[in-house]
Amino acid sequence: MIKEAIKFLQDLSIRPNERFVDSVDESGVKRTFVIDNLGNHNEIRPLISRAAEPLEVNTLTGMIGYIKANLEKQQANFYLQVFDERTVHLKGVLDVEGRRETLVTAKAIIPKFHYEHFHQTEELIIALQSKFTPTSDREVLLKVVGNVQEEDVRQTGDTGFAQAVTIKTGIASADDVLVPNPVTLAPYRTFLEVNQPTSEFIFRMKKGPTGAIFEADGGAWRNQAIANVRDYLEEKLKEEIKNGKVTIIA
Repeated sequence: MIKEAIKFLQDLSIRPNERFVDSVDESGVKRTFVIDNLGNHNEIRPLISRAAEPLEVNTLTGMIGYIKANLEKQQANFYLQVFDERTVHLKGVLDVEGRRETLVTAKAIIPKFHYEHFHQTEELIIALQSKFTPTSDREVLLKVVGNVQEEDVRQTGDTGFAQAVTIKTGIASADDVLVPNPVTLAPYRTFLEVNQPTSEFIFRMKKGPTGAIFEADGGAWRNQAIANVRDYLEEKLKEEIKNGKVTIIA
């Protein structure tokens, strides 16, 4: 009986329209709370529609197609984040909960090549032709690797920068040549729609004969790859960037 009376008095003391309290937090965000019969308060959060998981594509063309189709979030603005040379995220702006939705992720499919590993000449020739874009130094390496005559690559005169090898230069002739170093190559290392960044490599040969390629630019090519992806997206999304619908971050 006493419990019911207290509840009755509490119900009388707080009118229905007084159970809702609006406030603004230190970040300037408006928040609404509801007070129950016991004086406890709970926040009323707005209904937020957020993607459970991002759509995954493997090309920048797919990402651009999604943005231009404008099928979802028509009134929303987006950030295109070039996360690294192989990954681009399409993200929304911060919602009221301080979260940023990821709608699409583009992940480049890159052919694998084992750097710092000595490959047999046939394997290396195939890799140079299928996993590297044409450059003058690539053609030189193909000529050297494809025409090596001796099983034991000579170490005499090896300065650490160049090696001497014997290659076939005619039907019945062979000459000693210096293996070029360093060489400028452009492997497939980012999205195929953009120019592959060139960088310097150290090329070495040894008994077998076998050859290996060592990266020699400290990873600086990644910055160039990211810039190439950014420039490509800016070119293809000129109108969306101009209208403020898309902002590119790289």
